[in-house]
Amino acid sequence: MTAGPLSVDTGLRDVSRLPPLSAQSRTERREIWALIGVGAASALLSTFVDLDLHIPGNHILFVVFPMALGFALVPRRQAGVIMGGSAVATAAALGLAGVHLPGPGALTGLVLTGPMLDLALRWSRPGWPLYAGFVVAGALANICAFLVRGVFKYFGLGGLGGGRRFAEWLPVATWTYALAGMLAGLLSAAAWFHLRSRADRN
Repeated sequence: MTAGPLSVDTGLRDVSRLPPLSAQSRTERREIWALIGVGAASALLSTFVDLDLHIPGNHILFVVFPMALGFALVPRRQAGVIMGGSAVATAAALGLAGVHLPGPGALTGLVLTGPMLDLALRWSRPGWPLYAGFVVAGALANICAFLVRGVFKYFGLGGLGGGRRFAEWLPVATWTYALAGMLAGLLSAAAWFHLRSRADRN
């Protein structure tokens, strides 16, 4: 198996709960459009959906969950870069249209999750290592989001720090961002991927 851009990741393919969009080694146009659509959906969910949980860092679920679906439908290496690029382009278009975008932390998670998933899943194997890859990617992306949000809050940059004051936000956010990222990764992996490959389940 080649490890070039958009080559098939057989480990992901064999444990996906969904049939892949293509059985060909060559990337098909519908796969690219699917990844672009998933990235756009991630940006739309992050922008327009708010579960009102009052838990710092919970927006990462709106990014990891659809992108995990993208990997299930298009199990190819570097699929996360395409989804991430589409998410950034969609968020930029919404901003230019005058839509109120999520805060800098959520936008950081939107930018980084796709590439983080690419990196974390590159050497993962079916089973718990694959689940762990999603958990690590979600946690790392959200930790970066925490750092960016913290800087904006601490310095009050452009009024984008959010609601709570830094001193009230920090003790809670220090652990909720990492935990939210881990849970988002675990739930997303469990939703779209089996623990065992098809051969092991037969």
